[in-house]
Amino acid sequence: MSAVRVLDELSSSALQFEWLDTILKGDCVAALDRLPEKSVDVIFADPPYNLQLDGDLHRPDQSKVDAVDDHWDQFESFEAYDAFTRAWLLAARRVLKPNGTIWVIGSYHNIFRVGARMQDLGFWILNDVVWRKTNPMPNFRGRRFQNAHETMIWASRDPKAKGYTFNYEALKAANDDVQMRSDWLFPICTGAERLKDEKGDKVHPTQKPEALLARVLMASTRPGDIVLDPFFGSGTTGAVAKRLGRHFVGIEREQDYIDAATARIAAVKPLADADLTVLSGKRAEPRVAFVSLIDSGLLKAGTTLYDARKRWAARVRADGTLAIGDQAGSIHRLGAQVQGLDACNGWTFWHYERAGGLTPIDELRRIARLGMERAGA
Repeated sequence: MSAVRVLDELSSSALQFEWLDTILKGDCVAALDRLPEKSVDVIFADPPYNLQLDGDLHRPDQSKVDAVDDHWDQFESFEAYDAFTRAWLLAARRVLKPNGTIWVIGSYHNIFRVGARMQDLGFWILNDVVWRKTNPMPNFRGRRFQNAHETMIWASRDPKAKGYTFNYEALKAANDDVQMRSDWLFPICTGAERLKDEKGDKVHPTQKPEALLARVLMASTRPGDIVLDPFFGSGTTGAVAKRLGRHFVGIEREQDYIDAATARIAAVKPLADADLTVLSGKRAEPRVAFVSLIDSGLLKAGTTLYDARKRWAARVRADGTLAIGDQAGSIHRLGAQVQGLDACNGWTFWHYERAGGLTPIDELRRIARLGMERAGA
């Protein structure tokens, strides 16, 4: 089992990613301020809910409920909670890459206040996702609907953010080729997954199920991405990130939680690279311009291209356009003109001769795209 490093301080070599796959011990705002600017791809935050519990909770048989009554969940007022929320969100926004996204989970006690602060600071809400619990805890105080869900806010860094990761095709394929909805059904963390101490008590009162984090990471990250959790707790984010081939950095101030998370993550075995490939569609692939085929030598100026039935023959010009007599234009425009259509996919319409047969130039685009991906690897 590989050890998980715990850092109290970051050295000057932090810019060389000394902090990757570590737990930073300390206050979340102070620790975030020590991380490099614009350095993480995704943030998953499970902040204190500020449940405002007044006294112990008991079941009808008078047994005590193991509820969230820890000091870290207690704030003297809503104003104090709002100030805390604004401080950590500001610090988190600084370390988020321009094309990164943030997830924040909460209950009705806090999520609306968090959402308002996020909008005030310039985050752009992409979705609110409801985690519907198959086995929610019953209410033990008050006559009202059973609290059977929590809400996650998914947001980009700002309204103009472009290129954030959303693995739409993979999620759709995994959902029987139907768009993934924004209501997710998972059980709360129970059984062997729930961490217990030597007394049999919960190590952490709000441990999230790994299935929930897996959905989050599979939706909004790619293998090798960096995932930050500023309220690391028992380390669910780190455990799932390691298993899915993502890097993590966690921030936690409670030593008991750090100890539990360290042991938990060290025992995780990452999946093989082949099992981590993310299904993607054409939109996710690198864009290839037709002229780049000429620049790379895959196609030479002066080459004749044909449609599949050799009704039309067009010459490739050095500037990346095609010409037929006095007509000239892009591969798409010229293809549409000769057919008398409004639009045409030139990549599949035009063909080049190879070994006595015709092959769509889309095959050359595929070769060029592979070269681009290898160059960027």
